[in-house]
Amino acid sequence: MTTTFAQRLQKLPPYLFAEIDKVKRQVMAAGKDVINLGVGDPDMPTPPHIVKALQDAATNAANHQYALDQGKPALRKAAADMYKRRFGVTLDPDKEVLPLLGSKEGVGHIHLAFVNPGDIVLVPEPGYPVYHSGTLFTGGETYWMPLKKENNYLPDLDAIPADIAKRARMMFICYPNNPIAVTAPLSFFAKVVAFAKKHDILVCHDAAYCDVYYDGRKPPSFLEVPGAKEVGIEFYSMSKTYNMTGWRVAFAMGNADMLAGLAKVKSNLDSGIFGAVQDAAIAALNGPQDCHAQILKTYQERRDALCAGLRALGCAVEPPQAAFYVWVPVPKGMTSAQTTMKLLEEAAIVTTPGNGFGPCGEGFVRMTLTAPTERLKEAVERIGKLKMY
Repeated sequence: MTTTFAQRLQKLPPYLFAEIDKVKRQVMAAGKDVINLGVGDPDMPTPPHIVKALQDAATNAANHQYALDQGKPALRKAAADMYKRRFGVTLDPDKEVLPLLGSKEGVGHIHLAFVNPGDIVLVPEPGYPVYHSGTLFTGGETYWMPLKKENNYLPDLDAIPADIAKRARMMFICYPNNPIAVTAPLSFFAKVVAFAKKHDILVCHDAAYCDVYYDGRKPPSFLEVPGAKEVGIEFYSMSKTYNMTGWRVAFAMGNADMLAGLAKVKSNLDSGIFGAVQDAAIAALNGPQDCHAQILKTYQERRDALCAGLRALGCAVEPPQAAFYVWVPVPKGMTSAQTTMKLLEEAAIVTTPGNGFGPCGEGFVRMTLTAPTERLKEAVERIGKLKMY
């Protein structure tokens, strides 16, 4: 029997986090105490009132059947109401809100609705690998938009060649950014809208981290800009806001025609979110938000501890503006991969090499804040003993 992978799979680079996890398991098997600052998966539990809502909803026999493809009306309304409160954005729950099995699912599937072989997709780098893999799955071509410090880690839209812009079908942007953990101003989003209208490009804004922020500075929504709904959609995830990564619940918001296309893809590939999870998500969105405030307080404490510790060692790290990542410069004379391996093998600290997110990530490693403050302080102590900085 021939089991050669399809060409679309052969073109994919190794999935970054899977490779790191493989090495991590090897280190753990050797009996070392590993501090995992690699994958961005919240270590704090889902708030109790959300868990209780799931437990109650799981006893409802109606939730044991196939879910509605486009989600319960109450869930779509709860998401629309949240966007009105949080961003001042008005959404039609029936046409401009689409529940997803996690934002990764939506990001990976949106290409199937609109990208044909040979179409160009504008992708930021460094960036989330799924933007590129989704492009490959549809036979599209990725045009990389470098994110550089001299441009405040915003893509330089004016530098995109005219022939590329003409062929481009879709653009991805991500703010707060993963992996760099910076935010974007509304003025940049306005420029994206103008660029998209000029070149007839569909915009997909990945806002998975918009509710993980510091110093009280709430990041804006792309949809706040006039005309944004005419050209694009925004992905909002409950994973990071409420520590619900394993629950797989998120939303695509915005342009009704784009959502209709994504919904058509989904109707052929999945059967919706488990009804009890939808009910719990409604409880999260409509219920008390004290839990979210506590989550932000915890991440703020962790950010300050890790960044202060690294700076004390001589590392010129910039504290993140949002998201739970720290974009750490590598020691002089070392590459991202060398730094990651040294930290893993000699200090049992898992990090992610910046170049794994794209060539512009070279010279950095990404550390997460999804570990208790004391463990972050311990990581700093271990790094200090290596005398890398």
